[in-house]
Amino acid sequence: MNLRGAQATRFFAKPDPGTAAALIYGADAMRVALKRQELIANLVGPGAEEEMRLTRLSGQEAKSDPTAVTDALKSVGFFPGPRVVFVDGVTELQAKPVISALDAWTPGDATLVVTGGAFKKTSKLRKAFEAHAKAVAVGLYDEPMGREEIDAAIAAESLSLSTEARRGIEALAQELDPGDFRQTLTKLALYANGAEVAADDVTLMAPATIDAETDQVIAAAADGNAGAIGPLMQRLGGQGVAAVTLVIFTTRHFQQLHAAAVAGGVGGLRPPVYGPRRDAMERQVRGWGARKLEQALALLMDTDLTLRSASRAPQMAVMERALIRLAMMARS
Repeated sequence: MNLRGAQATRFFAKPDPGTAAALIYGADAMRVALKRQELIANLVGPGAEEEMRLTRLSGQEAKSDPTAVTDALKSVGFFPGPRVVFVDGVTELQAKPVISALDAWTPGDATLVVTGGAFKKTSKLRKAFEAHAKAVAVGLYDEPMGREEIDAAIAAESLSLSTEARRGIEALAQELDPGDFRQTLTKLALYANGAEVAADDVTLMAPATIDAETDQVIAAAADGNAGAIGPLMQRLGGQGVAAVTLVIFTTRHFQQLHAAAVAGGVGGLRPPVYGPRRDAMERQVRGWGARKLEQALALLMDTDLTLRSASRAPQMAVMERALIRLAMMARS
């Protein structure tokens, strides 16, 4: 059976204990490793390694001893409970003993978990797992995390998020690889220590590269430098930055400006802003004023709704137009 998307996410989170085997493959080794860890943890639970209910083999070991995988599947452990045989880094040249073990599987045997690289549709290993009645094959591709994956990652860290913090987390999920994303959530959980996470907390814990890639184009819009926006958007688009990410971070910046305008200056912001960014924000607050900033936030809200709708308009073009309109508002 071939699993994709939400179906695969649900399988990793709550695998059927009657599953004979699972093949997890993809070009991104980190994605594969994270999903393999999640699956094995949910199959055998904590303490499986100490209780010798988890057997690890490499693809090379499987090839050098053709019966090793089958023997491991059928061996009976000293401790009771579900068992897993994990074969890591299998290539197409090492597939034969793994396929033989899969064919020999019977109820009561351990669950076979196999990982590998980017197998083609013609792969014998992939075909064997897809065709088996009690096995699954999951291909992991270099694409943003889905909503269910994000929800599962948040739940794993027991995070409580404000609405704006949730949007910030979703933006990070579009930009970061899964390993960095999970590390960021872990840092957030330690930082929050059980309290609700605010949008500023997400900004504080986010890797510096996310803000660094967007700061220039946001500053260009806030400073009224419309001519700089086009080239910056081309560069960001080429780097794979999503339009939704840009609208989230731009909205956050203008919300800070509005809060400062209402409070009478950047000094009233919480958390406070220091350094060169403080000077730039003070200048922007004076130039915009509270009323124009409210108009800017309304424009950004409309842009956000358009980006999240079923509109077929090119998203980066929609965001670029919004930023240019902001820059023109700043100069008016």
